[in-house]
Amino acid sequence: MKTLDDFRAVYRLPLAELILKAAAAHQQFRDYRDIQRCELLSIKTGGCPEDCKYCSQSAHYDTPVDRQPLLTVEEVRERATEARDRGATRFCMGAAWRQPKDGPEFDRVLDMVRTVRGLGMEACVTLGMLTDSQAGRLKDAGLTAYNHNLDTSRRHYPEVISTRTYDDRLDTLRAVSRAGISVCSGGILGMGETEDDRLMMLCELAQLDPPPESVPINCLMPQGGTPLAMAPKVDSLEIVRLVATARVAFPTARVRLSAGRDRMSRELQVLCFLAGADSVFFGDKLLTAPNPHESADEALFRAIGVNPPRCEPATAP
Repeated sequence: MKTLDDFRAVYRLPLAELILKAAAAHQQFRDYRDIQRCELLSIKTGGCPEDCKYCSQSAHYDTPVDRQPLLTVEEVRERATEARDRGATRFCMGAAWRQPKDGPEFDRVLDMVRTVRGLGMEACVTLGMLTDSQAGRLKDAGLTAYNHNLDTSRRHYPEVISTRTYDDRLDTLRAVSRAGISVCSGGILGMGETEDDRLMMLCELAQLDPPPESVPINCLMPQGGTPLAMAPKVDSLEIVRLVATARVAFPTARVRLSAGRDRMSRELQVLCFLAGADSVFFGDKLLTAPNPHESADEALFRAIGVNPPRCEPATAP
């Protein structure tokens, strides 16, 4: 699947046929019983110079989010250890930067990566745009994956962000790939885009060589004070269709059911798992947005008969 027509043909299949097609790909290329638990921590919050219309951390908008400096390595160690003990096998760290600057703070992030890897977990960071040199240093520290979402289609992108270009985002993904780090990149549904915009975003990801190791599917979490604060919810079956289409297009990738789960019923989440989603973020907060309580997720996993594996400490690379 490379062209918009390819993606449309799959996305527009009768829903039962689409889910069966996605489930077949899931069963062939992955263990459909393996739903990875990840935890996402904001390691530097607020004050971002970007003007992403969905983001409560943007300095352009008056939101309830307070600025917080970069956490210490010991604070991250404590949070990552707690996440591992709750069953997370991947620990993700996000910093509200346009692009990290070389120096003590970037060095501290490298130490955070080494710390998480030393706990036996996969480590993922999202820090904004990267240079080749920075990507190489993250690789040397043992980084598993770098998250940098395309968010939406190239066509719709200027309606959402003006402080960087679509090609800026793609350049960062290519720098990550050149460094040998896995790419985690997906989109956000519910920002006024069309279904074709969502499929064009997947088309862009399909052009990457190699393709993304994981594709997060986020639903907008409207944040007070942002331009998209009053955006309506995404239709549930449109979410299921996009998850299934992503599974067919990226059969070996993790398709991550990411932001927005606290607004989804259990039944919708189960449909997404049947359609090929095989990862969730857990914990009460995703950066600054709410997330389902851990007990709700435990009950959900018990109900569907999934017992995600746990990590053991390992030696950092």
